[in-house]
Amino acid sequence: MAIHPFDESGVERDAAGVKHYTDLPDSVVAMLRTSVERDPGGEAVVELDGPRLTFQELWDAAARVSGGLRAAGVRRGDRVAIRLGNGADWVLAFVGTLMAGAVAVPVNTRFTDAEAQYVVDDSGARVVLAPGAPLPDGEPHVTDDLQRADLAAVFYTSGTTGFPKGAMTSHENFLSNTETARRVVGLSGHDPSLRNLISVPLFHVTGCNSQLLVALQGGAAAVVMPAFEVGRFLRAVPEERVAVVTSVPAVFWLAISQAGFADVDVSGVRFATYGGAPIAPDLVQRIKAAFPSARVGNGFGLSETSSISTFLPHEYADTHADSVGFPAPVVDLRVADPDPGTGVGELLVRGANVVQGYWDKPEATAQTFVDGWLHTGDLARIDEEGFTYVVDRAKDMINRGGENVYCVEVENALAAAPGVFEVAVVGVPDPVMGEKVGAVLVPLPGTELDVDAVLAHARAHLADFKVPQFVSVRPAVLPRNPGGKVLKPVLRSETEWGRPLR
Repeated sequence: MAIHPFDESGVERDAAGVKHYTDLPDSVVAMLRTSVERDPGGEAVVELDGPRLTFQELWDAAARVSGGLRAAGVRRGDRVAIRLGNGADWVLAFVGTLMAGAVAVPVNTRFTDAEAQYVVDDSGARVVLAPGAPLPDGEPHVTDDLQRADLAAVFYTSGTTGFPKGAMTSHENFLSNTETARRVVGLSGHDPSLRNLISVPLFHVTGCNSQLLVALQGGAAAVVMPAFEVGRFLRAVPEERVAVVTSVPAVFWLAISQAGFADVDVSGVRFATYGGAPIAPDLVQRIKAAFPSARVGNGFGLSETSSISTFLPHEYADTHADSVGFPAPVVDLRVADPDPGTGVGELLVRGANVVQGYWDKPEATAQTFVDGWLHTGDLARIDEEGFTYVVDRAKDMINRGGENVYCVEVENALAAAPGVFEVAVVGVPDPVMGEKVGAVLVPLPGTELDVDAVLAHARAHLADFKVPQFVSVRPAVLPRNPGGKVLKPVLRSETEWGRPLR
């Protein structure tokens, strides 16, 4: 019997069968206005070791950015590229752009100049907000008649499989994800104590959609780290009375493994959520023990789903650590063309969180968004209880002599092996089998990895043909995009494989 762990009240289907929350504000600007009117003096944005803004100060400063953009010729629907790093100015640029009725285009700060220029050119941005230049400033302006269907932002994908594509995110997409983030962890609608430490990039949907906007909607402070440094991360938790932390599993491991972690007061942390990479059940237990007052959980999503598609709540976090959980309240999931033996097929997603398509990419949009369903490119299965298991990216699946090996399944098994800090599984070309299974292992810092013990663990948990035949031990952490996903093309180019193990 399927499990339904989330509040599904106030959800209705439209004529096309798509689920929507019925009681949302008209726009992100309207949502923020409500928070400002409710508690103008409450703290809204804190840049660590930098400016601090109340809700009223955020509103007033963003309105002046909006006015400055309007004076620069920005009109409703124009795109504004934001090339700033994490901080209060990024938030003001983002909110000010929406107040102007324009469309925010967050630019990955890790892009090369050429990659960033591609995003600026592709989006047709009228204005680029860049580091070192003051934010636009003008007479306060707020566009009051924005609607849920209006385009609000274009988030460019990481480009791991080619040129990045801009996911067209509407105000309803933003607001739906905000409501979903609240429901999947059981947040109240208004709680200024739920101060959220944002250590991931704001140009990514996790930082912007599932942390910044959730905090602002709930009347709580978004505590923004300009750059991640584990010592500052830990000091910020008690100093800023942080109640919510979200990151990739590796960051949690790094934080709780610090020598002074036991001396850090984490009693105020009520939610510790993660995603973006496989997590070992042992690490889930360690996170629970490290943050004893917190509920944990695993989120899964894409830029194309405005962040959260599924969530694995606290009650199942360690018993089903290899699952990404259950669909969000406004999400339908479907597995296309499932394999008769395994039930694995491409994961399709439908819901109010799914974006409007790709900016100026009609062919890619038509291929990916079909009859209201997003074709994610992820291979997954869903069991009878409703647990969703993402086993691989369709293009990353290894074909070993005609047998499909799902990389994420192997990674999940290896992540739980003794001494493994991080793992990535890729196909290694083979003249006979086509491909064989290769694993790149990163040992726990300060330790040496027993590869034989890791492989013995793999053989105890995987079919023989899935056990890696090539292993490379890597001293450095795995290369990842800002969403925490391993950059496998980069990893393949950096890895030298020795002789096969068998």
